[in-house]
Amino acid sequence: MQIINNKNPWPKGWRKKTSIMGVINLTPDSFSDGGDLNSSKKILDQVNHFLCNGVDVIDLGAQSTRPGAEEVGSNIEIKRLIPYLKLIKSEYPDVLISIDTFNSEVAYEALLNGANWINDVTGGRRDKEMLDVVSNFNCPFVITHSRGNSQNMNKLSKYDNLLSEVKLSLETLIKNALEKNISKENIIVDPGIGFSKNINQNLEILRNLNVFKNFDLPILIGASRKRFIGEILNEISPKERDIGTLAVSCLCSHFNIDIVRVHNVKMNYQIIKVADRIYRR
Repeated sequence: MQIINNKNPWPKGWRKKTSIMGVINLTPDSFSDGGDLNSSKKILDQVNHFLCNGVDVIDLGAQSTRPGAEEVGSNIEIKRLIPYLKLIKSEYPDVLISIDTFNSEVAYEALLNGANWINDVTGGRRDKEMLDVVSNFNCPFVITHSRGNSQNMNKLSKYDNLLSEVKLSLETLIKNALEKNISKENIIVDPGIGFSKNINQNLEILRNLNVFKNFDLPILIGASRKRFIGEILNEISPKERDIGTLAVSCLCSHFNIDIVRVHNVKMNYQIIKVADRIYRR
């Protein structure tokens, strides 16, 4: 039996602007802000700040997916995630919440407790039951290109033809989702900036975002504060990479990308608002 979790899980102006997904990490070890949001007050303050500054969807994660991160398992992930998800939904019932997880058990519990989207960095590759959960809840599903896992992804960045191989992998993941009766209208694709890709490969994808328009699906780009930006700017601290992130967000507006996943919502909202006026008219 299909569970209808949300009558309208899409942000206002969806696909008519560059929407913003704001990141909230409930982990002690995330690369940018791990451990920063360690209390109910800090979480709610951040949600309020995001909502006051143009966020469209908030992406909650309780398992770091940075290179080298240890996997904590579904039980710990659920214990980290669900209390804060319930808290946010009780204070802000209309906010759209995406859950950044590759575990089907976590996705199931989150969707039962009011989450609206699932953002799986493996696109259902890691946990095959993820596709059943998403199908049953009839919710938006971000399918990301990646290889391996956090422990070995940096060793899996050899491609004969980067764009063709990323596109082919996404085609397979999309096909798998459709075969599980996930509606095409619910699928969002992410070429996976930073996942099993080096600096030049990330830049090649960003230069060729139109390649992924052939799917005729919404596209998400998550480049915020990632290592390749730090390498270009010679900035070791992820929090000092917001200016570089803004350059990517402007590019996404130029390519009519549907949504960007970012840490600094206010800065990205302001620059995208101007860029969209220039490029989307």
